[in-house]
Amino acid sequence: MPYIRARKDKAFIIHSLHFMAGIVMLVLIASLFVAAFSTSAVAKTTRIKDIVDFEGVRDNQLVGYGLVVGLNGTGDSLNNSPFTEQSLIAMLERLGVSIRGQNLNTGNVAAVMVTATLPPFTNQGAEIDVNISALGDAESLQGGTLLVTPLMAADGEIYAVAQGPVIISGFTVEGQSGSVVQNIPTAGRIPEGAIVEREIEFQLADLQEVRLALRNPDFTTARRISQAINGFTSDKVSKAENSASVVLRLPNNYKGNIVDLITDIEQLPVQPDQIARVVIDERSGVIVMGSDVRISTVAIAQANLTVKITETPQVSQPNPFAAQGQTVTVPRTDIEINTGPDAKLAVVETGVTLQDLVTGLNRLGVAPRDVITILQAIKAAGALQAEIETL
Repeated sequence: MPYIRARKDKAFIIHSLHFMAGIVMLVLIASLFVAAFSTSAVAKTTRIKDIVDFEGVRDNQLVGYGLVVGLNGTGDSLNNSPFTEQSLIAMLERLGVSIRGQNLNTGNVAAVMVTATLPPFTNQGAEIDVNISALGDAESLQGGTLLVTPLMAADGEIYAVAQGPVIISGFTVEGQSGSVVQNIPTAGRIPEGAIVEREIEFQLADLQEVRLALRNPDFTTARRISQAINGFTSDKVSKAENSASVVLRLPNNYKGNIVDLITDIEQLPVQPDQIARVVIDERSGVIVMGSDVRISTVAIAQANLTVKITETPQVSQPNPFAAQGQTVTVPRTDIEINTGPDAKLAVVETGVTLQDLVTGLNRLGVAPRDVITILQAIKAAGALQAEIETL
């Protein structure tokens, strides 16, 4: 009896362990499922700040014309670039040097265009980066220094002044029988090369409402942004005007603190929505298809006609010690025509996803250039439920 009881107790313990292991396994599977579901849900959302621009918070483009000096004979040739000569004469006259009417022959000066981007709310005295691009026939800007150059905006006002040594990422090496050019030696930049002299007159704190401009206009996305903002503030402070903008009114608890409101709003998660679109760049053969692209039932056949012509001319000579004769070239032409014996006809069912479509076309051995033609043909047949945009 004691032996039988021990066996029963042991079986009970083993059964209990199996039961507990099963419970642990179920809990683990459930937790993994919840984690995967949560990750999938979060992955589909994005912050409002990543899909909209706030009205008034924008960059401003600056441009100026200047001279780069100190080049080692790689500057503009004054005979071919009269604007460089005129600019050089005008600059020297402002410095008290009169050379008008003189014959100038220097290759150490280059006329350049200077561009920069003025970030929003940049204070006076701040430094911004500038880009330098040669305007004439200069060969390289290596070792050059940009002289004082005013930078103007679209309104004609000067907002920054640039000056400093030019940094380039390319070079040119020449010899008697060859040359090597890496990158673009006629373009460079000056980090923090411009000082802001004038601020943009825009008072964000005085606004009672602000407009959110969607970077990818869509009615559904605009409505979801408005709903997310209203849900956060527990008040109807925002409204989707159209597919491209959402108007946000300053709530009572944010009076005078529009910066705090924007900071809180731009962190809200929103699931953006886009229309199904296929973007095609025929010049480079690049195709980009959205995840919502669908097609109806359609049959696709892909076959290419290849004609290969090979010329192998042969030389015919007379026999040795022949009384007469001459050497002639006899043409030999070989023509091969391939109509694509491996061509296949594939049927694509209704509601096929992007992955199924790409997989099917790859199985047919379709090249990107042929995919463009196939997609356009499917669209013409009315079976492609997406918009095609050709670059």
